[in-house]
Amino acid sequence: MIVGIDLGTTNSLISYFDGEKAVIIPNKLGKHLTPSVISVDKDNNVYVGETARERKSTYPDDTVSVFKRSMGTNKVFHLGEKEFSAVELSSIILKSLKEDAEAYLETEIEEAVISVPAYFNDAQRKATKKAGEMAGFIVERIVSEPTAAAIAYGLDKKNADTKFLVFDLGGGTFDVSILELYHNIMEVRAVAGDNYLGGEDFTQVLVQMFLREKELDEKDIDRKTMSHIIRAAELCKMGFADSKTSVMKCKIGDEVYEYEVNEDDYEASCQILLNKIKKPVERSLKDAGIKLKDIDEVILVGGATKLSIVRRFVSRLFGRIPNTSINPDEVVAVGAAMQAAMKERNEAVKEMVLTDVCPFTLGTEVCVTRQGGYKEPGHYLPIIERNTVIPVSRTERVYTASDNQTNIRVQILQGESRLSINNVYLGEINVPVPIGPEGKEAVDITYTYDVNSILEVIVKVVSTKVTKRMVIKNEETDMTDEEIEERLASLAELKIPPREQEENKLLLFKGERLYEEAVGDMRRLIESRIMEFESVLDTQDKLKIQDAREVLKEFFESIENSEEL
Repeated sequence: MIVGIDLGTTNSLISYFDGEKAVIIPNKLGKHLTPSVISVDKDNNVYVGETARERKSTYPDDTVSVFKRSMGTNKVFHLGEKEFSAVELSSIILKSLKEDAEAYLETEIEEAVISVPAYFNDAQRKATKKAGEMAGFIVERIVSEPTAAAIAYGLDKKNADTKFLVFDLGGGTFDVSILELYHNIMEVRAVAGDNYLGGEDFTQVLVQMFLREKELDEKDIDRKTMSHIIRAAELCKMGFADSKTSVMKCKIGDEVYEYEVNEDDYEASCQILLNKIKKPVERSLKDAGIKLKDIDEVILVGGATKLSIVRRFVSRLFGRIPNTSINPDEVVAVGAAMQAAMKERNEAVKEMVLTDVCPFTLGTEVCVTRQGGYKEPGHYLPIIERNTVIPVSRTERVYTASDNQTNIRVQILQGESRLSINNVYLGEINVPVPIGPEGKEAVDITYTYDVNSILEVIVKVVSTKVTKRMVIKNEETDMTDEEIEERLASLAELKIPPREQEENKLLLFKGERLYEEAVGDMRRLIESRIMEFESVLDTQDKLKIQDAREVLKEFFESIENSEEL
């Protein structure tokens, strides 16, 4: 039997398909939701779920949560004297779910389909797969959370050509997916999101409102007390489900503090978070090449969508009441179970065909020729654009950039920035080339990406036929907090050249953002315009810079004005 698992930031669930429908498996406490919290005591006993969450209030140093946000990184979590990675912590949650399922079904469970946020990168997806394997599962399929949700809803649809927008706001991540159902095919058209936006952030808003109201300094509050405050804020947030006001109550030292919050004030304080929701929505619609009016149905997924301020915001944003007919907390697990049934070729669902997309652009580093013939390295050449339907294979040909070049180094990168240094490094291949003049020798670079997030890179020298191949098994490549601080410190010591004057800086940053949001021909056009402007900046001629700035500004405004929903 194959089970479906929603490995969530705040809560996790496990499910199976009973031959007719998806069923959520209760945990040892008889509940569907298992909090993604782990605690370890001095005797090395491990507590998982609700027990661990309760223990967090009294033993905050021995308890950890929200570790899903650190999947695919080197971050280490300290629980007492023990150290854990996010992968190890996730494997503990998955092992607990496995035990619950085996006890409930009275059979051994060997395989699982595990869901991940649509915007998880390659490292994060592989980390999730590794966690499943450490828990004792065979994990051959990773499914995106919004895709799983659309499966849960889409299987009940009878009409062809139904377009869905899946709005997935969980405890720690936010995803938007555009999907289309026609005949028996569910096709993902586009995905976008924010891995650092979720219900936990809405809880933190209440925490900060409370601290300001009571004139408390977070630096003076110990971790145990702060844990109580966060818990009180979470309960206060839930209280808005039944009332326009909610009370936050907690004990600090010998004093009990009460804070009554009006929902309108809370909503006003959450505006920054709510506004962050708009960008992924706009990007997903643009990448899918469709207008909001073409969407037949908006589906809400994730526990944070139960917040009334979120639902009102979504209703205003889309101009309609979203569909919540399946419990937002459970819909991903339902879809994961259906995906597991498809993999088993279950009679009830075997006719459904599912396509997915590559959530990030994959490419390599190249040199570009600036005015005057100057070769500038460090530019990004997209090979597989984000939101390309997978499996996919693409080939690009690049040439030697200098005379007497003896080898070509192909850096394998993932990301949306036009500069290679700002993208994620996955690996590299070096191939020897015959010595000759610039541009004579060439290599064909082929990227192949499949539904299991496996990237194969083949580099072939055109003249000699020498070929090298690499299958990317990306390790943890994200920078640690210390590395980021060191990087910022080194940048702060640099002198600011004229090109970094405020107006020019603002325009260049806008250009970088628009480049990252664009694809195809528009991306290349933006790249060209930015390079033209940079060349004018290099002249340090104020009048020329001013004229070029106005031209580029109008160009960017024309792009933004054409991107309305």
